Amino acid sequence: MRTYEIMFIVRPDVEEADLDKLIETFSGYVTTGGGSVTAVEKMGRRRLAYTVRKFNDGFYVLFIIAAEGAQVQELERRLRVQEQVIKFITVRTDEEDKRLAKVKALRDSKVKRSTLPQVQASVPAPAAPAPVAPAQDSAKIADEATANAAEADVTTAAAAEEAPATV
Repeated sequence: MRTYEIMFIVRPDVEEADLDKLIETFSGYVTTGGGSVTAVEKMGRRRLAYTVRKFNDGFYVLFIIAAEGAQVQELERRLRVQEQVIKFITVRTDEEDKRLAKVKALRDSKVKRSTLPQVQASVPAPAAPAPVAPAQDSAKIADEATANAAEADVTTAAAAEEAPATV
């Protein structure tokens, strides 16, 4: 047996009781043929994307069934001749279910790195020593900075003496 999803749209002027009766009738067609109805979902009244047989909205119903191809063809024939059904579509979903199961099995077989235990080294790695400037170089750099600052002060003082005072 294969699984199918059959969605059909019923005219919007059908009463709720008639809609339930129609669903029971189609379920009966499937079960008398040897199939089984897995799920029935009434999705309610919705607006159609485009006008179908002069209707702008309708009641959506989704059947999920397990049946043979001949039974599905008979159900489609009955949907086609039913005056209350304005549109239907049938999709075979068993191949998609197999493909999804295969993908899931493949994902489950692979080990995630985040679930692996963290391996820590038993011997800590030696830290690299930070480069240290020799004391002579540090003193030399400090002396140069002081000399440069002193020169800047002298230059500023000389410039102040040469400039005429304006009041």
